[in-house]
Amino acid sequence: MTSKSQFSLVLKPIATLLASMFSVAAFAQGVATEQHLQTVSIDGVRQPLAANLPSTTASLTAAELRQQQNIFNPEDVLRNMPNTTIRKRYSGDRNALIGGRSFGTTQAPRGLVLMDGYLISNFLGRFDAPRWNMIAPEEIERVDLLYGPYSAIFPGNSIGTTVIVSTRKPKQFEGAARLAVQSEKFDAYGLSETYTNTQASAQIADKLTNGLWYRLMLNRQDSTGHPMQYYTVNANNAGVFSAPTGSKPIINVTGVEYDVAPTGQRRAVFGANAGAIDHTVQTTGKLAFGYDFSPNLSAEGMLAWWKNDSDNRNNSFLRDANGQTIWSGRVSNNGNVFDIPASAFAPFHRQESHVQAGLTVKTRNRSGWNMSMVASQYRIIEDLQRTANNPEPVAANGGAGSSTLRDGTGFRTLELQSTYSPTQGDWTGGAHYLTFGLHANDYHLAQSTQTLSADWRRGSGDESQFVGGDTRLFAVYAQDAWRFAQDWKATIGTRWESWKAYNGSQRFIPGASKAYPERSVTAMSPKLAITWEAADDITARLSAGRGTRFATVAELFQGAQSGSSIVLNDPNLRPEKSDAIELMLEKRYRNASLRVSLFQDSIRDTIWSQTNTAVFPSITNVQNVGLVRTRGIELAGDIDNLLVDGLNLDGSLALNDSKIIENNNFIASVGKTWVRIPRIRGSVTLSYAPGNSWSVAGSYRYAGRQYNDMLNLDIKPDTYGGLSRVRQLDLRVLFKPVKGLELAAGIDNVMDYRAFQSHPLPGRNLFAEVRYQY
Repeated sequence: MTSKSQFSLVLKPIATLLASMFSVAAFAQGVATEQHLQTVSIDGVRQPLAANLPSTTASLTAAELRQQQNIFNPEDVLRNMPNTTIRKRYSGDRNALIGGRSFGTTQAPRGLVLMDGYLISNFLGRFDAPRWNMIAPEEIERVDLLYGPYSAIFPGNSIGTTVIVSTRKPKQFEGAARLAVQSEKFDAYGLSETYTNTQASAQIADKLTNGLWYRLMLNRQDSTGHPMQYYTVNANNAGVFSAPTGSKPIINVTGVEYDVAPTGQRRAVFGANAGAIDHTVQTTGKLAFGYDFSPNLSAEGMLAWWKNDSDNRNNSFLRDANGQTIWSGRVSNNGNVFDIPASAFAPFHRQESHVQAGLTVKTRNRSGWNMSMVASQYRIIEDLQRTANNPEPVAANGGAGSSTLRDGTGFRTLELQSTYSPTQGDWTGGAHYLTFGLHANDYHLAQSTQTLSADWRRGSGDESQFVGGDTRLFAVYAQDAWRFAQDWKATIGTRWESWKAYNGSQRFIPGASKAYPERSVTAMSPKLAITWEAADDITARLSAGRGTRFATVAELFQGAQSGSSIVLNDPNLRPEKSDAIELMLEKRYRNASLRVSLFQDSIRDTIWSQTNTAVFPSITNVQNVGLVRTRGIELAGDIDNLLVDGLNLDGSLALNDSKIIENNNFIASVGKTWVRIPRIRGSVTLSYAPGNSWSVAGSYRYAGRQYNDMLNLDIKPDTYGGLSRVRQLDLRVLFKPVKGLELAAGIDNVMDYRAFQSHPLPGRNLFAEVRYQY
């Protein structure tokens, strides 16, 4: 591709994006304005997220994060948050998923992530993670978590966890640069390699005397991840590998590794496959800007572009008598005979280019009425994955393959909101804080698969599959934080939503095309929270709320057929309905705090994708699960200046019990533990900063037993393919030798504890960072 065509590829979509943001009234998942979310930090000191939110929150500022954690990617900021899991498989992972109180890391639509009020959660694919790539670690000012569906301000995707990332806004001219390096030596099944990752970012920002401010950021990451998956074959329950049928030449090989699968069967492992080792080069450019028209009226905007080029390779363990690598065919080892398909060790390449634009206009009156408008659009400009049909040595010279395109897929956002903050003695009596809002949404999915008969590395071919469709959501909501007595407050709200799915279609060639009929659903989600300030340092709150999470375009329409798997979508999926309740008690001391929360979340018609790998090809069904109930208790607290000045302790512990109560689609699962929710989650961070020139910190986190399927058949979790326990110790040292300069070094996973979320999680990582701010 020429430089001129690359330039056009970026600028033309950006122009189209900006022009179309306000051309229609149907937009996507709206978000709350900052009228109710005053994410303020003063000199790095953590402040409450907001006075009138009915939800439990957890927060960390940029200063705390830089002192406590080695942050390579933006999602790292979540890894020590209370009762939260971030499934980051390797640095550069574009699929770092969130897990929370009552949902696992493959239930992505229950994790709502906002950046400066703009949605970066990606609800386009079934397991697509938030677009963390739109944030650079250097620009984060603070991160806040909200738990549960207790606020009418947020849409149904907040039934799990809402993450609010706030980026830095300049007060004067400033510049910053950062370079981070990470190195991991990873060995498994006899394969040992060292993977080195780098990330560099730079930004300049200024606030001018005329009220205009801007921030320009550029970030580039070059990383290679350790193997993500392996080609395996399970023996039967008697421990015998079934011999393949038919007559083919047999190659005697060495290198097959044998272990035990999560379900307890003997297993043969042949190598890292399916593009297991990912080398990715990612570039993000972002312009944020704002203008104060007056002390009470301002506008802000954002334009971001993210580009990814990734090459995915494999590594076969198999060697013949001459020491040559064997990639496919019929092989024999230790008396066992296996057939390895040509596609098992096929590589693939992927090119992506995404653009997001956003605009916010708001008033900022100290009291009385305020108005705001937030709009954004996210567009996949290019998403092309090319996959070979043949293994590495053959594929390097071309040959047949396939390509998958998602160009044009995306979502749009609009939120209109009005808030009222009283002054003493006005018509509300100084007791009501009101919020009224309206938002509309749409998501568009278009995914085409083509057959590349000549050369998988270039060109186009005949379409073999197409899936696509649209969803749209319109909502109105109201919320009143009513201080009805001196120490009592009731937060009452409701959210009415009207959802529609349309244009759903599938084409499989050969085969018949499907056009799904239009569907419409409405829902009402009431909320109530009672807060009692029992004393100046004691707060108690009882929160209850319903949240309605509608199916995504992928869950409805994204079926798929391939040689090794079939995915059966369901265009008639019912929305998830969460009825949640929480009792929270918080005690604050002079230099410490402690929170205790008892919670229950009952989710009817949970949407879940279950894969049956006991058949070939494997079959994945997207279905509703009747009722899943999660109960638990959380403790979270912090102590500043513990024993000596500068010694600080932060920690949390959660006990979760999640069960399947009803499931007419799969009766045998009733009574089983729900998937991917650890029975125990905990973390503790101890940091020591005796002055402003240096600090040391250590963090330890633990996640207990969890399951990967609804029948809880994975009885051996601490292996590849399982959901293991996590025991990880991280260390960090930070030096500030001169003003503006920070030098940091650390080790993540000091003990090199091997953990799995189906895929292997990172082993021991060495980390170094240089940061300068002018």
